[in-house]
Amino acid sequence: MTRMTRINRATAKPVVGVIGNVHVIENRFPAQVCGEKNLRAVAEVAGALPLVFAGNPDITELGALLDVVDGILLTGARANVHPTRFKVEPNVKHEPYDERRDAVALSLVEACVETGVPIFGICRGLQEMNVAMGGSLHPEIRELPGRMNHRMPRLENGEIHPDPTVVFAERHDVALLPNGEFARILGRDRIRVNSLHGQGVLDPGERVIVEGVAEDGTIEAIRIDEAPGFALGVQWHAEFDPKDGPVNGPLLRAFSAAVTDYVRGRGTA
Repeated sequence: MTRMTRINRATAKPVVGVIGNVHVIENRFPAQVCGEKNLRAVAEVAGALPLVFAGNPDITELGALLDVVDGILLTGARANVHPTRFKVEPNVKHEPYDERRDAVALSLVEACVETGVPIFGICRGLQEMNVAMGGSLHPEIRELPGRMNHRMPRLENGEIHPDPTVVFAERHDVALLPNGEFARILGRDRIRVNSLHGQGVLDPGERVIVEGVAEDGTIEAIRIDEAPGFALGVQWHAEFDPKDGPVNGPLLRAFSAAVTDYVRGRGTA
Protein backbone atom coordinates (compact mmCIF):
# COMPACT_ATOMS: atom_id res chain seq x y z
CA MET A 1 0.00 0.00 0.00
CA THR A 2 1.43 3.38 -0.97
CA ARG A 3 1.13 6.37 1.29
CA MET A 4 -0.76 9.32 -0.22
CA THR A 5 1.39 12.42 -0.57
CA ARG A 6 0.11 15.73 0.71
CA ILE A 7 -1.04 18.01 -2.12
CA ASN A 8 0.82 21.27 -2.61
CA ARG A 9 -1.92 23.93 -2.69
CA ALA A 10 0.34 26.23 -4.68
CA THR A 11 0.24 23.87 -7.67
CA ALA A 12 -3.21 22.31 -7.16
CA LYS A 13 -6.46 23.42 -8.76
CA PRO A 14 -8.36 26.20 -7.01
CA VAL A 15 -11.21 24.99 -4.81
CA VAL A 16 -14.69 26.49 -5.16
CA GLY A 17 -17.20 25.75 -2.43
CA VAL A 18 -20.70 25.00 -3.75
CA ILE A 19 -23.54 25.22 -1.26
CA GLY A 20 -25.80 22.23 -0.68
CA ASN A 21 -29.57 22.17 -0.19
CA VAL A 22 -31.65 20.14 2.21
CA HIS A 23 -33.41 17.17 0.61
CA VAL A 24 -35.24 14.29 2.26
CA ILE A 25 -34.82 10.94 0.53
CA GLU A 26 -37.79 8.55 0.69
CA ASN A 27 -39.40 10.88 3.24
CA ARG A 28 -36.95 9.58 5.84
CA PHE A 29 -33.30 10.36 5.17
CA PRO A 30 -32.14 14.00 5.32
CA ALA A 31 -29.46 14.79 2.77
CA GLN A 32 -27.55 17.74 1.34
CA VAL A 33 -27.72 17.85 -2.45
CA CYS A 34 -26.34 19.99 -5.25
CA GLY A 35 -27.21 19.96 -8.95
CA GLU A 36 -24.51 18.42 -11.11
CA LYS A 37 -24.77 21.24 -13.67
CA ASN A 38 -23.36 23.59 -11.03
CA LEU A 39 -20.49 21.23 -10.28
CA ARG A 40 -19.70 20.77 -13.96
CA ALA A 41 -19.73 24.52 -14.53
CA VAL A 42 -17.14 24.94 -11.77
CA ALA A 43 -14.99 22.03 -12.94
CA GLU A 44 -15.23 22.35 -16.70
CA VAL A 45 -15.55 26.11 -17.22
CA ALA A 46 -14.10 27.73 -14.11
CA GLY A 47 -11.31 25.12 -14.04
CA ALA A 48 -11.64 24.56 -10.31
CA LEU A 49 -12.39 21.66 -7.99
CA PRO A 50 -16.02 21.91 -6.82
CA LEU A 51 -16.41 21.16 -3.13
CA VAL A 52 -19.99 20.74 -1.90
CA PHE A 53 -20.55 22.02 1.62
CA ALA A 54 -23.66 21.68 3.76
CA GLY A 55 -26.18 24.51 3.86
CA ASN A 56 -26.57 23.76 7.56
CA PRO A 57 -24.89 25.79 10.32
CA ASP A 58 -24.80 22.74 12.59
CA ILE A 59 -22.38 21.10 10.15
CA THR A 60 -20.60 23.93 8.34
CA GLU A 61 -18.22 26.19 10.23
CA LEU A 62 -17.61 29.25 8.09
CA GLY A 63 -14.10 30.01 9.27
CA ALA A 64 -12.92 26.49 8.50
CA LEU A 65 -14.70 26.57 5.13
CA LEU A 66 -13.08 29.86 4.08
CA ASP A 67 -9.67 28.49 5.09
CA VAL A 68 -10.15 25.73 2.51
CA VAL A 69 -11.91 27.33 -0.46
CA ASP A 70 -10.75 29.96 -2.95
CA GLY A 71 -14.24 30.97 -4.05
CA ILE A 72 -17.93 30.38 -3.31
CA LEU A 73 -20.82 29.52 -5.63
CA LEU A 74 -24.30 30.10 -4.21
CA THR A 75 -26.61 28.06 -6.42
CA GLY A 76 -30.29 28.19 -7.17
CA ALA A 77 -32.70 26.11 -5.10
CA ARG A 78 -36.39 25.28 -4.87
CA ALA A 79 -36.75 26.80 -1.38
CA ASN A 80 -37.35 30.53 -0.92
CA VAL A 81 -35.38 32.69 1.50
CA HIS A 82 -37.46 32.87 4.69
CA PRO A 83 -39.42 36.17 4.79
CA THR A 84 -38.49 36.90 8.40
CA ARG A 85 -34.98 37.55 7.10
CA PHE A 86 -36.33 40.77 5.58
CA LYS A 87 -39.06 41.48 8.16
CA VAL A 88 -42.07 39.99 6.34
CA GLU A 89 -44.49 37.42 7.74
CA PRO A 90 -44.21 33.95 6.12
CA ASN A 91 -47.04 32.49 4.07
CA VAL A 92 -47.57 28.76 3.52
CA LYS A 93 -48.24 29.29 -0.19
CA HIS A 94 -44.65 30.46 -0.62
CA GLU A 95 -43.09 27.39 0.96
CA PRO A 96 -40.79 25.49 1.01
CA TYR A 97 -38.24 27.43 3.00
CA ASP A 98 -34.74 26.35 4.00
CA GLU A 99 -33.84 28.36 7.08
CA ARG A 100 -30.64 26.44 7.70
CA ARG A 101 -29.33 27.36 4.27
CA ASP A 102 -30.40 30.95 4.97
CA ALA A 103 -28.24 30.96 8.10
CA VAL A 104 -25.18 29.69 6.26
CA ALA A 105 -25.57 31.63 3.02
CA LEU A 106 -26.33 35.06 4.48
CA SER A 107 -23.40 34.91 6.90
CA LEU A 108 -21.18 33.59 4.12
CA VAL A 109 -22.03 36.51 1.84
CA GLU A 110 -21.04 38.95 4.57
CA ALA A 111 -17.79 37.06 5.21
CA CYS A 112 -16.83 36.87 1.53
CA VAL A 113 -17.58 40.55 0.96
CA GLU A 114 -15.48 41.46 3.99
CA THR A 115 -12.49 39.21 3.22
CA GLY A 116 -12.42 39.34 -0.59
CA VAL A 117 -13.21 35.67 -1.24
CA PRO A 118 -14.78 35.62 -4.74
CA ILE A 119 -18.50 34.87 -4.60
CA PHE A 120 -20.93 34.25 -7.44
CA GLY A 121 -24.67 34.00 -6.74
CA ILE A 122 -27.06 32.22 -9.10
CA CYS A 123 -30.87 32.63 -8.79
CA ARG A 124 -31.49 32.07 -5.06
CA GLY A 125 -27.82 32.97 -4.62
CA LEU A 126 -28.50 36.49 -5.95
CA GLN A 127 -31.48 36.76 -3.63
CA GLU A 128 -29.33 35.71 -0.66
CA MET A 129 -26.71 38.31 -1.56
CA ASN A 130 -29.39 41.01 -1.64
CA VAL A 131 -30.91 39.97 1.71
CA ALA A 132 -27.46 39.73 3.32
CA MET A 133 -26.93 43.37 2.34
CA GLY A 134 -30.24 44.39 3.97
CA GLY A 135 -32.50 44.16 0.92
CA SER A 136 -35.93 42.57 0.54
CA LEU A 137 -37.57 40.06 -1.79
CA HIS A 138 -41.01 39.54 -3.28
CA PRO A 139 -42.17 35.91 -3.02
CA GLU A 140 -43.89 35.89 -6.43
CA ILE A 141 -42.62 38.48 -8.90
CA ARG A 142 -45.35 37.72 -11.43
CA GLU A 143 -47.97 39.04 -8.96
CA LEU A 144 -46.55 42.57 -9.20
CA PRO A 145 -48.30 44.87 -11.71
CA GLY A 146 -46.70 44.77 -15.14
CA ARG A 147 -44.43 41.80 -14.45
CA MET A 148 -44.18 38.68 -16.60
CA ASN A 149 -44.18 35.08 -15.41
CA HIS A 150 -40.54 34.30 -14.63
CA ARG A 151 -41.17 30.71 -13.60
CA MET A 152 -39.99 27.73 -15.67
CA PRO A 153 -42.18 26.59 -18.59
CA ARG A 154 -44.91 24.06 -17.82
CA LEU A 155 -47.26 21.87 -19.82
CA GLU A 156 -51.00 22.53 -19.95
CA ASN A 157 -51.55 20.03 -17.15
CA GLY A 158 -49.23 22.01 -14.88
CA GLU A 159 -46.28 19.63 -15.00
CA ILE A 160 -42.80 20.99 -15.63
CA HIS A 161 -41.86 20.73 -19.29
CA PRO A 162 -39.87 17.49 -19.77
CA ASP A 163 -37.40 18.96 -22.27
CA PRO A 164 -34.50 20.74 -20.49
CA THR A 165 -33.69 22.73 -23.63
CA VAL A 166 -37.17 24.24 -23.36
CA VAL A 167 -36.92 24.79 -19.60
CA PHE A 168 -33.55 26.53 -19.87
CA ALA A 169 -34.24 28.34 -23.15
CA GLU A 170 -33.61 32.08 -23.39
CA ARG A 171 -36.87 33.82 -22.50
CA HIS A 172 -36.31 37.54 -22.07
CA ASP A 173 -33.81 40.35 -22.51
CA VAL A 174 -31.80 42.02 -19.78
CA ALA A 175 -30.53 45.58 -20.14
CA LEU A 176 -27.12 45.98 -18.51
CA LEU A 177 -25.80 49.04 -16.76
CA PRO A 178 -23.63 50.88 -19.30
CA ASN A 179 -19.96 50.71 -18.30
CA GLY A 180 -20.86 48.39 -15.41
CA GLU A 181 -19.00 45.22 -14.49
CA PHE A 182 -21.38 42.93 -16.39
CA ALA A 183 -21.19 45.11 -19.51
CA ARG A 184 -17.40 45.03 -19.24
CA ILE A 185 -17.25 41.25 -18.91
CA LEU A 186 -19.79 40.58 -21.67
CA GLY A 187 -18.86 43.39 -24.01
CA ARG A 188 -22.44 44.52 -24.55
CA ASP A 189 -25.29 46.40 -22.89
CA ARG A 190 -28.08 43.91 -23.61
CA ILE A 191 -28.26 40.13 -23.21
CA ARG A 192 -30.87 37.39 -23.36
CA VAL A 193 -31.28 34.88 -20.52
CA ASN A 194 -33.30 31.96 -19.21
CA SER A 195 -35.86 32.36 -16.41
CA LEU A 196 -36.73 29.83 -13.70
CA HIS A 197 -37.72 31.72 -10.57
CA GLY A 198 -40.75 32.96 -8.66
CA GLN A 199 -39.12 35.01 -5.91
CA GLY A 200 -37.08 38.07 -6.84
CA VAL A 201 -35.52 41.27 -5.56
CA LEU A 202 -38.01 43.89 -4.34
CA ASP A 203 -35.78 46.48 -2.66
CA PRO A 204 -32.02 46.37 -3.30
CA GLY A 205 -29.91 46.19 -0.18
CA GLU A 206 -27.27 48.64 0.93
CA ARG A 207 -24.21 48.42 -1.34
CA VAL A 208 -26.19 46.42 -3.91
CA ILE A 209 -25.63 47.94 -7.33
CA VAL A 210 -28.28 46.91 -9.85
CA GLU A 211 -26.45 46.15 -13.10
CA GLY A 212 -29.11 44.24 -15.04
CA VAL A 213 -32.88 44.69 -15.40
CA ALA A 214 -35.38 42.61 -17.38
CA GLU A 215 -37.80 44.25 -19.80
CA ASP A 216 -40.52 44.16 -17.12
CA GLY A 217 -38.35 45.84 -14.49
CA THR A 218 -37.26 42.70 -12.63
CA ILE A 219 -33.73 42.94 -11.23
CA GLU A 220 -31.56 40.32 -12.91
CA ALA A 221 -27.92 41.19 -12.16
CA ILE A 222 -26.25 42.77 -9.13
CA ARG A 223 -22.82 43.72 -7.87
CA ILE A 224 -21.83 44.38 -4.26
CA ASP A 225 -20.29 47.85 -4.17
CA GLU A 226 -16.74 48.22 -2.84
CA ALA A 227 -16.31 44.49 -2.27
CA PRO A 228 -12.57 43.71 -2.33
CA GLY A 229 -13.16 40.65 -4.52
CA PHE A 230 -15.54 39.34 -7.19
CA ALA A 231 -19.10 39.68 -5.80
CA LEU A 232 -21.69 39.31 -8.56
CA GLY A 233 -25.14 37.74 -8.66
CA VAL A 234 -27.48 36.77 -11.49
CA GLN A 235 -31.17 35.90 -11.33
CA TRP A 236 -30.98 33.49 -14.26
CA HIS A 237 -29.34 30.04 -14.24
CA ALA A 238 -25.78 30.63 -15.38
CA GLU A 239 -24.87 26.96 -14.88
CA PHE A 240 -26.80 26.03 -18.04
CA ASP A 241 -24.76 25.82 -21.27
CA PRO A 242 -21.75 27.54 -19.70
CA LYS A 243 -19.13 26.28 -22.14
CA ASP A 244 -20.37 27.84 -25.37
CA GLY A 245 -23.03 30.27 -24.18
CA PRO A 246 -22.27 33.92 -24.98
CA VAL A 247 -23.40 35.05 -21.51
CA ASN A 248 -22.82 32.27 -19.00
CA GLY A 249 -19.41 31.22 -20.33
CA PRO A 250 -17.78 34.65 -20.00
CA LEU A 251 -19.28 35.17 -16.54
CA LEU A 252 -17.97 31.85 -15.23
CA ARG A 253 -14.56 32.49 -16.77
CA ALA A 254 -14.49 35.92 -15.10
CA PHE A 255 -15.32 34.21 -11.79
CA SER A 256 -12.52 31.71 -12.50
CA ALA A 257 -10.05 34.54 -13.13
CA ALA A 258 -11.03 36.14 -9.83
CA VAL A 259 -10.57 32.82 -8.02
CA THR A 260 -7.12 32.42 -9.60
CA ASP A 261 -6.16 35.93 -8.53
CA TYR A 262 -7.33 35.17 -5.01
CA VAL A 263 -5.16 32.03 -4.92
CA ARG A 264 -2.14 34.06 -6.03
CA GLY A 265 -2.84 36.62 -3.35
CA ARG A 266 -2.95 33.87 -0.75
CA GLY A 267 0.41 32.66 -1.93
CA THR A 268 2.05 36.02 -1.38
CA ALA A 269 0.32 36.83 1.90
